[in-house]
Amino acid sequence: MASVAQAIRMALHYGEKNLQVKDVFGQDVGAPLGGVFTATQGLKTAWNAPLDERGIISVAMGIAMAGDRCVAEIQFADYIFNTMDLLKIAGNTLWCTNGQIQLPMVVMTPVGAGIFGSVYHSHSFDAWASRLPGWKIVMPSTPLDAYGLMLAAIQDPNPVLYLKSKALMRHKGDELIPGEPADEKTLKAMIDKPVQNAEGWKPRWPSLEEYVVPIGKGKITRSGDHLTVVTYSRMVHLCNEIADQLSADGISIEVIDLRSIYPYDWQMIKASIEKTGKVLFVNEDTEVTNFGEHLAYRATQELFYQLMAAPRVIAGKNLPGIGLSPQLEKASVPQAIDIEKAMRDLVAEVP
Repeated sequence: MASVAQAIRMALHYGEKNLQVKDVFGQDVGAPLGGVFTATQGLKTAWNAPLDERGIISVAMGIAMAGDRCVAEIQFADYIFNTMDLLKIAGNTLWCTNGQIQLPMVVMTPVGAGIFGSVYHSHSFDAWASRLPGWKIVMPSTPLDAYGLMLAAIQDPNPVLYLKSKALMRHKGDELIPGEPADEKTLKAMIDKPVQNAEGWKPRWPSLEEYVVPIGKGKITRSGDHLTVVTYSRMVHLCNEIADQLSADGISIEVIDLRSIYPYDWQMIKASIEKTGKVLFVNEDTEVTNFGEHLAYRATQELFYQLMAAPRVIAGKNLPGIGLSPQLEKASVPQAIDIEKAMRDLVAEVP
């Protein structure tokens, strides 16, 4: 089974071969590294940009305004904040030009904690991204979704932020990407650059097929009746594991993987809350002005009489940064024990 990094790489190859992607670029995106997580290794259209986040976003906007499709990478989301004004302009270009200028550009960047990267390599961007009108924002949790959402992002005529979890880049799924060889060692030999004796290496791409995950469509990863848990990216796996554990105690948890932050699948969330009567929103961005707070507010406004308990949000602590020590990181972002306690408390709460 492919890892998330391999899935992204295969999706980008499919994009440059079949979807008119002309440029994949960013810091260390091209040879010899192929991206800090190797997600762009071996791509024909990949090239190295200077260490200049504003330049990377500006070039992507120029390429897109000229009508070509491109995928630009900011090496870590922690360094994307100095491009906020440009992201805002990219998001409002279609509106400002009365629909005359589209920007078919994808900006991908690794987000979140889990790699013990301290204050410069551990932060989330989903709440900030959700405040950029005109952008679509996707956050895959599995290799298959990583592949399908990248194809959807490439084909979209306007800007898409592709936020990939740093901690999930080596995560392997349990579903094959269409065209992927079943044996992961075979896939590795085909598309992973060897560590030694790599001179002259070129990937041997499998015969990949189109597989698109529609932007804005969530997925129920666990079905249940006692509580709805809405999450995305790395937290999906924690929530799934805890839901499986609680099922042994007769507690039935429904887990929704949003997959897209905007647009998001409100109808799926709504139907699940109407069934369970209780909802928990889980993500690792900071808890103040968190995207989960918006969802909790909407659930309260629209589903007040269906709720049997107040919606809750489990998120990262509102701290200036995430420390290098594993203990500090674990104290800063949600852990299994925090999520399990919130699930148990909500299920036990009596209206």
